[in-house]
Amino acid sequence: MKRPVKNVAAIHDLSGIGRASLTMILPILSTMGVQVCPLPTAILSSTTDFEHYSFLDLTDHMREYIENWKRQSLEFDCIYSGFLGSSKQIDIIEDFISYFKTENNLVVIDPVLGDNGSLYETMDDEMVQKMRQLVSKADMITPNFTEAMYLLQRPYSNEVTKEEIKRCLKELSDMGPKTVIVTSIPDKQGVFTNTVAYEREADTFWKVSCKYIPAFYPGTGDAYASVIIGSLLQGDSLPIALDRGVQFVTQCIRASYGFQYDHIQGVLFERVLDTLKLPVISASYEMI
Repeated sequence: MKRPVKNVAAIHDLSGIGRASLTMILPILSTMGVQVCPLPTAILSSTTDFEHYSFLDLTDHMREYIENWKRQSLEFDCIYSGFLGSSKQIDIIEDFISYFKTENNLVVIDPVLGDNGSLYETMDDEMVQKMRQLVSKADMITPNFTEAMYLLQRPYSNEVTKEEIKRCLKELSDMGPKTVIVTSIPDKQGVFTNTVAYEREADTFWKVSCKYIPAFYPGTGDAYASVIIGSLLQGDSLPIALDRGVQFVTQCIRASYGFQYDHIQGVLFERVLDTLKLPVISASYEMI
């Protein structure tokens, strides 16, 4: 039976305070006409950017949760995993992908590990190695530049050439995923930040640039990947999806930048959420 709307199994954490993971994914994909079926990996009182937070690891509950989904013979148009509460969860997610993966659905892994050259507080070398194992199961991965370097076991650098970027993306694709999207790639002049994607089957690289805004907001990677998935499920091409993601995150940051509030709360995406319903009028992607 054909589903009236596309759906996504979203394997992420849920934070009570701070706009990230499921609190971003649910409204963004719902606005884009996609049903989100959450599989929580952890529940936090707030994102880990806050000084104090509680952390409930749901590893022991996930298998029972998934078994009930299996009994209901569910099918998904996309399987999308992000922040994981423990390295043990990677084995669970691999089993989930093996069971629910079909020839027609899309498996997207956002290998959440760190940013700005460092691992997040809850991540360690074991998580990096297990994440390398998980990305081999993906059709598409969406690491930021820091995470890409950890997956490749290379040192982080603020200066990287176009040739080095293309080589890195090909090496990431060699790990398994057919499509690799790397965000937050630094620009030598510090004026722009770049997103570059590689499609292995077409052997094609796409690039979208935007002006760098000197502010840090957690959760923008979740917002970006969600728009990419929503766009692809709507039938957009990869470069259009890349462009829509960059435009939305840029709008979120610009809508937030002028307000005086603690930026660890995340971007004020609620103010621009309706722009996701607008058609693509102009695009700035380029082939490199």
